[in-house]
Amino acid sequence: MDTSSNGDADGDADVRLRAYEPDDEAALWALKERFERELGALGGEEKSAAYDGKLTAAYERRYREWVTRCTEREPGCVIVAERDDKDRNKTGTGDDGNDWNATGTDVSDEGDANNGTDALAGYVFVLPEVFSLVWDSAVVNELYVREVFRGTGVADTLIGSALDHARGQDLPLRRVVLDVDPGNERARAFYRRHSFENWSEMVAREL
Repeated sequence: MDTSSNGDADGDADVRLRAYEPDDEAALWALKERFERELGALGGEEKSAAYDGKLTAAYERRYREWVTRCTEREPGCVIVAERDDKDRNKTGTGDDGNDWNATGTDVSDEGDANNGTDALAGYVFVLPEVFSLVWDSAVVNELYVREVFRGTGVADTLIGSALDHARGQDLPLRRVVLDVDPGNERARAFYRRHSFENWSEMVAREL
């Protein structure tokens, strides 16, 4: 579960939160792809190359099918922030005055705008209740906000909606967990502000 947030409570964004719909598939994938590339870049060249390398056509197909299965099993487990049409033409900035991403580099929405996949400002993905026995908890699997909407409060509304959804699940423990990259201090500060605390440490090895 990779969960990266780069939003703060400052500012104002004209977006509408709603449950994911099948017509959102391409726009959601556009955000997922950005999310994975930014997450990889936080870990240096080796991790960045690994994350870029996994974004194959087969991975995209599996992810889209995974989202379909999850949302069919539990509608509302993926919540999207739909941007207002006028927002698509703006040059947005974060709270630091720049249009930036998790790596600190300037970015643009032009690519997504050109192929029509810029309809969403962000999304949050709560794993369906059936997976709660993995951690005995609700799991926020992914949270991502498009660069120009960081610092506008979109991430705050998304995590709030995710918590509301998780509260409706039948859980062994009344707890929600997520994973934050240790190099993403902005995301870590965001979750601390929403009362998340260090609970455990994840370790990994190559197979």
